[in-house]
Amino acid sequence: MKKLIILLMTIILFAFPVRSFADMAEGDMIVTLGENLTEEQKTNLLNEMGAPQDVQIVTVTNQEEHQYLGKYIAKSLIGTKAISSSAITAASKGSGITVKTKNINWVTDEMYVNALITAGVKDANIYITAPVTVSGTAALTGIIKAYEISADETIPEEVKQAANQEMVETAKLGDSIGNENAAALMAKIKEEIAKNKPKNDEELRKIIEQEAKELNVTLTEEQIQRLIELFNKIKSLDIDWNQVSDQLNKAKDRISNFLKSEEGQGFLEKIKQFFIWLIDTIKAIFSS
Repeated sequence: MKKLIILLMTIILFAFPVRSFADMAEGDMIVTLGENLTEEQKTNLLNEMGAPQDVQIVTVTNQEEHQYLGKYIAKSLIGTKAISSSAITAASKGSGITVKTKNINWVTDEMYVNALITAGVKDANIYITAPVTVSGTAALTGIIKAYEISADETIPEEVKQAANQEMVETAKLGDSIGNENAAALMAKIKEEIAKNKPKNDEELRKIIEQEAKELNVTLTEEQIQRLIELFNKIKSLDIDWNQVSDQLNKAKDRISNFLKSEEGQGFLEKIKQFFIWLIDTIKAIFSS
């Protein structure tokens, strides 16, 4: 029950648009489209995104997808066509990142948020979609590319690689400990690194094990080693850890504010009533 409530709260978090990122004005949109979409698919996706007619469009190629993902997942999972697309809308300064997805079946909203924070993206509402169901791994490539163009700044190659690796490792971890736990674990580890800068592998291991314990998840030694490798890579990059911490806090603040609101309280009451009904129904079945 607790895990389901956390999942539902997370879905709500990313369903609420907050409205500048970089040099774009609040409300401005930039769209990424996969190179292999048909003209009809492009039109349909632009309509789905609510994109204005003069929207700036960035094309993402399958070659670029392999460039950033080829080291971390099988080529078969990346595929031979670039079709996943996204709309990035500038939000108000200090509002953080929100992500919504459609037809994405492996990478979750929270995984994108974590990876985008690592890449340095901030204050944006992001919608990721595809004309058919896809894993979603390639979408991050397009979002980062669009961010660079709209912000007129270059994200270092090693930062892009780290963000993609983080997304894939989180998704793989989610296959064994659950997507919500995997995304939460990555966020908690980053938050702790931002506060207490581990000096060596031993200190990093302690952080990973402690945060896993708090989430009541068990990691294998192989998973711990992969996380140590990933976070050592992230730690070695020129990342603004204050910004990382701030963006993570923005996400938590949105959940907190929603729960305190009248709408949030009403939603919690509906969840409570649902579980009362469910438990009563199960009791009735087994007592009959």
